[in-house]
Amino acid sequence: MTQSLPVIPTADFRALMSHFPTGVAIITTTAADGSPRGMTVSSVCSVTLSPPTLLVCLRNGSPTLDAVLARGKFAVNFLHGNAKPVAELFASGAPDRFDVIAWRQPAGAGGPHLVADAHAVADCRVSRTEPVGDHTVVFGETFQVARESGHLPLLYGLREYQVWRTGEPAESR
Repeated sequence: MTQSLPVIPTADFRALMSHFPTGVAIITTTAADGSPRGMTVSSVCSVTLSPPTLLVCLRNGSPTLDAVLARGKFAVNFLHGNAKPVAELFASGAPDRFDVIAWRQPAGAGGPHLVADAHAVADCRVSRTEPVGDHTVVFGETFQVARESGHLPLLYGLREYQVWRTGEPAESR
């Protein structure tokens, strides 16, 4: 006989996870009609180097998740420190969010690249999905990357945005 474990309140779990700072990204793709879709996430994780795979957690029922699953490709736009307004815009669900930011869809890309707000972009093809509670874990095999030097990452923790600070460039360490 297995013993059931107590379930903690959602607010307690949310408070716990706020103490784990993480990077901020916007997942983008296109719908069947070619229109862009996107949402802010902080649940991004590298899974393996061979093949190069990462995972993202997307809210069930979101138009972005639906488009990612239908298209089978997406882009992970890792935001730089000046992109807090864009992170908030894409978290808001505002329907016109792609009308007020700079983006482009390179040929063959997994989704729109947020050219003014991302310091790195990973283009991925969906390799696997796993529904978990009210989200779906999407595993993406990365097939292309783009990076912009000179930008520091945007972080989220303790329910606020911060910019990564460093005393020297990572390239010189």
